Amino acid sequence: MTNKNVIPLLGITAYSGTGKTTLLKKVIPLLAKKNIQVGIIKHTHHDMDIDKPNKDSYQLRQAGAKQTLIACQQRWALMTETSNNTALDLAYLANQFDPQQTDLILVEGFKEESIPKIALYRATSNRPFLDIMDQHVIAVASDDKQATQLLQLDINSPEQIADYIANWLTNKL
Repeated sequence: MTNKNVIPLLGITAYSGTGKTTLLKKVIPLLAKKNIQVGIIKHTHHDMDIDKPNKDSYQLRQAGAKQTLIACQQRWALMTETSNNTALDLAYLANQFDPQQTDLILVEGFKEESIPKIALYRATSNRPFLDIMDQHVIAVASDDKQATQLLQLDINSPEQIADYIANWLTNKL
């Protein structure tokens, strides 16, 4: 869709348990049908490891390799060790994506970042709606009407959300 080196970022922000990942699992294939190649950056507050203990790559990382690239015919993954004191840098992470294979990066987490965002909200959360809002929220997806002047989408309609994202992306390019 685009050959630009700067890939647009769109945040998906919500309280934990709102269904961000569940919604994205439905929206991503709909965007793919629109020929939009999606990348994902997901922030986790937990220490995580995508490698398996006792595998060669794991053992080499444990031996001190700062970066480990694992490759097979179908995919490759680069793991980079960081110190516990290193702040995550969204721009740096986004620059790791190949702009020839990615038209849009959806960002789950990083809610403090100054990027356009869709706020997801469920009335059953019993949490304050305004606490997930900031000046970078461009639309709200909810299961109930919210007190905002922003465009409101149906959180239970992945098709509507995918259409909105596709239109937003087209207007960004």
